[in-house]
Amino acid sequence: MRARRQPSLTLRSTLAFSVVAMLAVASAGMYLYETMKASVMTRSDHAVLARLDHFRKLLQYDLTLDTLRSSPQLFENMLDSEDDIFIIAEPGKSPVIMVNPLHAPLPDMPVVKANAPLSADALRSGRANAGSASDVPMRAATVEAISGGKVVHLTAAHLAVKEMATLANFRNRILFAVALAFVLTALLGYLLLRRGLRPLRRMADHAAAITPARLDSRMDNRDTPVELQQLSDAYNGMLDRLADGYQRLTQFSADLAHEIRTPVGSLMGHCQVALRQPRTADEYQALLASNLEELERISRMVESILFLARADDAQAALNRQTLCLEDELQRVTGYFEGLAEERQMTLRTEGGGQLNADPLLLRRALSNLVANAIRYADESSEIEIRVVNAEKTCRIEVENQGPVLSDSALGKLFDRFYRGDASRHQSSDSNGLGLAIVAAIMQLHGGEVTVSQPVPGRICFALVFSAR
Repeated sequence: MRARRQPSLTLRSTLAFSVVAMLAVASAGMYLYETMKASVMTRSDHAVLARLDHFRKLLQYDLTLDTLRSSPQLFENMLDSEDDIFIIAEPGKSPVIMVNPLHAPLPDMPVVKANAPLSADALRSGRANAGSASDVPMRAATVEAISGGKVVHLTAAHLAVKEMATLANFRNRILFAVALAFVLTALLGYLLLRRGLRPLRRMADHAAAITPARLDSRMDNRDTPVELQQLSDAYNGMLDRLADGYQRLTQFSADLAHEIRTPVGSLMGHCQVALRQPRTADEYQALLASNLEELERISRMVESILFLARADDAQAALNRQTLCLEDELQRVTGYFEGLAEERQMTLRTEGGGQLNADPLLLRRALSNLVANAIRYADESSEIEIRVVNAEKTCRIEVENQGPVLSDSALGKLFDRFYRGDASRHQSSDSNGLGLAIVAAIMQLHGGEVTVSQPVPGRICFALVFSAR
């Protein structure tokens, strides 16, 4: 079943930004709408209270009920809105003035005494239908007034028809602004994100164009944003490692073919010469012995290559043990003592202590260093093998006397199949993998192998372990 394709990062980010912008504009619009609504309703309350206070004073000082009965149109003309309600009546009698064009029902309201001040607490809310508008808010109040010695009740109510129309218009504008903000943010966000993600597309195009023949190509990060600078640097660093690894692999393949070609060619040459004419049994026996030496050399080379391949594959399992370094040094020097005597060399050990390491791999690394020293050191010289313990490291050093090496030669000593020149008493059984194996063993242990020339004519290899 084909996997569902996920939406692009540009689209998802655009939608996220648009929703955020829409929510922000909607929240601001809602806040402004509610603020405006509260202000409008407060002004409506003040208008109702001011109207009641005004007419209460008129009835108390200037007008009488008889005048109102003779001129009812006077109050209707004094109202601000044709839909507003105004009622003047004596308690228990028919209203003297009755203005309620929409016949809206009034809510139950307490009567504010004549000498009591008016406040918003006296107002009550209601709902009414006004023409095409339904369920219009209403604010109403009733006060008591004294006119010609008679108690009169004044009732005033305001229907917020115009206010609701204004608020509805404002609400529609807010909805339009929210929709417009979503669309504009989506368009601008998409364009800006595509422009901002251009370095990623360039990186993808660059990665697609990488081939074994173009591993030297690098990403130009001069105009890369700060947020992508680390990714760009890591990408170029990866290409550096790939190029270096590919170069090493190519060189390794060439060196391996060269190394195997020599013994295989020698074997073929010996056999071809032997087959040209009959040979005696002794001659065939000598031929087989010579071929066996070449086959043993090939076998050692294959074994070394397999070891390096296993060491390069993740982390090989180590059988770590606590080792006595003095015993390990004595074991290795005892093994090479005879070979050293053939070249009139002496092996001297110094130092000791304990180390947590794989015993077989440690002995192999140390043996390779000692064998390398015996092979290339000056005859009748001394090889020093010592342990140097520090606070955080443990060093096993193998130092010998020999020709001075250049810095470039020192840097290549741990490369696979690398050998020095023939003047360094190179033996035919050397395949150039011994020091590479030492480096692989130290890498498995989380340490390193170093080489230096303390003084001209002296070379020192050191196995550096972290003290744990």
